[in-house]
Amino acid sequence: MEIDFVAWIGLALRWLHLITGIAWIGSSFYFVWLDNSLKDSELWAVHGGGFYHKKKYLVAPDHMPEDLHWFKWEAYFTWISGFLLLSLVYYYGAGLNLIDHAKMYLDPGEAVLLGLAFIAGGWIFYDSLCKTDIGKNNRLFGCIWFLALTGAAYALNQIFSGRGAYIHVGAMIGTVMVANVFFVIIPNQKKVVAALLAGKKPDPRLGAQAKQRSLHNNYMTLPVLLIMISNHYPMLFGHPYNWLILAGLSAASWFIRQFFNLKHKGDVNYWYPAIGSVLFVLVMLFSSGVFNGTAGAVSGEKVSAAEVRSLIRTHCSACHSDTPTHTGMAEAPLGVMFDTMEQIKKHAPRIKARAVEIKDMPLGNEKNMTEEERRKLGAGLDQLPR
Repeated sequence: MEIDFVAWIGLALRWLHLITGIAWIGSSFYFVWLDNSLKDSELWAVHGGGFYHKKKYLVAPDHMPEDLHWFKWEAYFTWISGFLLLSLVYYYGAGLNLIDHAKMYLDPGEAVLLGLAFIAGGWIFYDSLCKTDIGKNNRLFGCIWFLALTGAAYALNQIFSGRGAYIHVGAMIGTVMVANVFFVIIPNQKKVVAALLAGKKPDPRLGAQAKQRSLHNNYMTLPVLLIMISNHYPMLFGHPYNWLILAGLSAASWFIRQFFNLKHKGDVNYWYPAIGSVLFVLVMLFSSGVFNGTAGAVSGEKVSAAEVRSLIRTHCSACHSDTPTHTGMAEAPLGVMFDTMEQIKKHAPRIKARAVEIKDMPLGNEKNMTEEERRKLGAGLDQLPR
């Protein structure tokens, strides 16, 4: 009996990441709602058959409560599980999922160091910007941080595979979010507690700093969630302008988040979700090639079925075969095989989408499939008799 330990470890980490992420994001959304919904610093709520009376102190209570709950481990374990998953899938499997030799020839060690540099650099830039006068203006700060992340997405797409670029933008944002908790929010709260225990009046600036970082995390949550599911949607990460698509969808998410944040305060403005929805549709149309006339474009070049099969045998059959030869590939992904012409015809639309249009296949482009080969494959697939 053989056990695929990598697959099982990946499942465990993915499951843990999802569970802890739900716990962190859920508590984060709840406290933002609570903060925005409090009237005269208190609120009554009902849930699960019970009534809850919540009260907020703008700085701190007069004395230290006997039982105080800290919300921090949800954030820490989300990051730990996410980093371990990143290491397993994209660093341990760098040759398959991270490196694209058509963009930049890297060995796995170089790719990992570059990835880590972007993640660490993101936090250093963000934290440094927070400590400037710009950090005092949330709107200006948000615009600059958004442009910085868009620039990072563009740069990463010139280095890594589309999937690898996306996941590293997500890792940058997620690291900033958990670093806010670890380096600012929790330490500031501990200083407030220490002041209470010492019988001193806590510094109100500590709470203001923590609240600002918490607000930043609130707006960064939706883009992170998008990136977490993006590896299932190659029309996002596989697009030549994937960095711009990510920026557009992230901008749409700002309007959606803003709607709910204002709604909690009693300010209901439906222009925000309307603009967010329009942006989403525009990104969808752009991704589909509607604006540049490439949607459904077909080449008139004559390519034989034998040439199609030869191209697929060269670039695809190492994985998509009943006897895969690619290292670490025990069986064809999703059971999709291209060993016969019947199988190729059956999957022709999918092959064209991934290898010709989106170009995220073959994974890592290890055998350097050229643009000419992709063009010929697309034309040949269009000409196969159905």
